[in-house]
Amino acid sequence: MKPSIGERVYLVGVYLVLSAVALLCLLPLVHIASLSASSLQAVSAGRVTLFPVDMSLSAYTQLFESTPILSSLSNSVIITVVGVALSMVFTILAAYPLTRSYFLGRRVFMFGIVFTMLFNGGLIPTYLTIRNLELINTYWSLWLPGLVSVFNLLVLRTFIENIPGEIDEASRIDGCGEWRYLLQVVLPLSMPVLATLALFYGVGYWNSFFSVLMYINDPAKYNIAVLVQQMIQSQMMLAQMNGLESSEQLILSPEMVNSAAIIIMVVPMLVIYPFLQKYFVKGVMIGAVKG
Repeated sequence: MKPSIGERVYLVGVYLVLSAVALLCLLPLVHIASLSASSLQAVSAGRVTLFPVDMSLSAYTQLFESTPILSSLSNSVIITVVGVALSMVFTILAAYPLTRSYFLGRRVFMFGIVFTMLFNGGLIPTYLTIRNLELINTYWSLWLPGLVSVFNLLVLRTFIENIPGEIDEASRIDGCGEWRYLLQVVLPLSMPVLATLALFYGVGYWNSFFSVLMYINDPAKYNIAVLVQQMIQSQMMLAQMNGLESSEQLILSPEMVNSAAIIIMVVPMLVIYPFLQKYFVKGVMIGAVKG
């Protein structure tokens, strides 16, 4: 059945709006990438727009040689990998029991969990709690407070609840216990939502900024988000770079190096996303239950 003229007009409008939104999101990143890969003269003359002018990687060279970018990257990787692993494990362990009808008191637990989504103890009590637990200046201060996102838990709980009951019944008949059913049935069927939640957690941990500034006192433990923020706000760090001698370079080079740092911060998420994208558009539950 061919779409009507009205449906075609609607689809064209949708594509135009989505294309415009995509460009609005993409163009600033392209501009920053062009700044980081252009020459100092081109940047100072304002000739850089969407494409690099007089291609040069000097900004990246200065960034790696004169700033602790590598240690900050390694810190970000540690925070993200360990944080995502812990959050996913505890989110799964919290969401699965809440889907079992025979779990006594699940409504009470659910109310308490949702209550924390609407109300929290506040910034100062949270800091005092972290300090009393002696977690200041450790990465546990970043992992424990946000170990489980209530929103992500609700998403996973809803997904598991929608798994057909016939699969549960067939698994029980075959002798599946709770752990085996969770590990061998529920988790494989939940791969699309698990990949999505892992990406949500990963982006959150990778972009951790305020919590790092609040709980981490040792600059050697800062992640790349804090380093980029310090580079943008403080010209003193960039002024001490090797090879920056003239006053003109002191004024112009920070823009290029900051752009290079932003690109390095964004690239890992851009690289990981294509590997998880297939789980967003394809569900492995298709055909799981035969009629």
